[in-house]
Amino acid sequence: MLARAYGTTRETLGLAPRCVCGRACRGYGQPEGWTPLLVQGVDMTSASGLPAVRESLRLAILDAPRGGPVVVELAEAAVEHYALNYSRHAPAHLFDEVHSSRALLAEALGSPADDGTGRDLRRAAGWMSGLLGNLAFHLADHSGARAHLAVAASLGEHTGDARLVAWALGAQSMLARSRRRLDAALSYAQAGAERAPSPIVRAQLLGWAVLPSLAMLGRLSEAERALGEAASLMDAAEEEPGRFGFDAAELALHEAEAWLALGRTDRAVIRAEASVAACVPYTPGWAAATLTLARAEALGQPGDSAARALDVLECIPAARLRSTSRDRLKVLVGALGDADIATVRDLHERARTLPPPIDIHGRSTA
Repeated sequence: MLARAYGTTRETLGLAPRCVCGRACRGYGQPEGWTPLLVQGVDMTSASGLPAVRESLRLAILDAPRGGPVVVELAEAAVEHYALNYSRHAPAHLFDEVHSSRALLAEALGSPADDGTGRDLRRAAGWMSGLLGNLAFHLADHSGARAHLAVAASLGEHTGDARLVAWALGAQSMLARSRRRLDAALSYAQAGAERAPSPIVRAQLLGWAVLPSLAMLGRLSEAERALGEAASLMDAAEEEPGRFGFDAAELALHEAEAWLALGRTDRAVIRAEASVAACVPYTPGWAAATLTLARAEALGQPGDSAARALDVLECIPAARLRSTSRDRLKVLVGALGDADIATVRDLHERARTLPPPIDIHGRSTA
């Protein structure tokens, strides 16, 4: 805005954004060739970027209310856009956009132009439901997440989309773990792994769903087998970007958390460090890995552990801090206890005053 007001450029005013990592890398949930995040507080996409995708879909539906090839293509493009840019937007903001886009498909789904169009639109609606489930989970709305993920799994079954079914089962396992329903979590995870249509998807289900469930149940030998298979599959497969993809950084994160659950903090430190190193700085994946590393270091290096967590809180705006990272932060604060160390005291205060992503009136704090 200042550049426009003065009729010049941001570079001339010394306001040009700078890259925080300075390297082309492919981290947790980010596509190859992705431009690294800018300094905190600067959005990667324009404020109108997400609404523009929805508006394009709406215009196509106005032109073909019962759907058709163009509507299907735009619905699939919207899913791809939301999935690939998932980590670039505050969860509450992205949730509203995906919800609005899915609602646009309702009329065409009720009376599609033909069977093929109906099937393809149901599949797109299924993937949007999966996104809504994941976003609701990241906003700590577990009952909402449960509903959206059930719809995603159902639409995946009805359209014969094995990958959607497998992913939805993995997400349902994640949700069950967060609610301490560990037997159900393992059941969902194993069902998802069995439905995986490709090696990379099976690696994802093993690493993201089966391994954490077994670790939380204390089943060490089975957890090690699941980890071994996931790692072997990852070595032979090509990583995939986006919310529905999987990469080595995410596998290392889940491995680190599994070792924590099994009481092996030495191994947890090694794998958390690997995950941090593979992530693009200041992304949600980086925050998760850094907090996991801090948790692994809490007993042996409480001051450094607290400093890592404070770095996350400095770099990630509260509205963008997912419920999963908030949970990691809560566990870390408890593990650090009342150690008389400046960084620990600071972390206790920052955690105490951290605003929620959604206020008591249901409004986003983004």
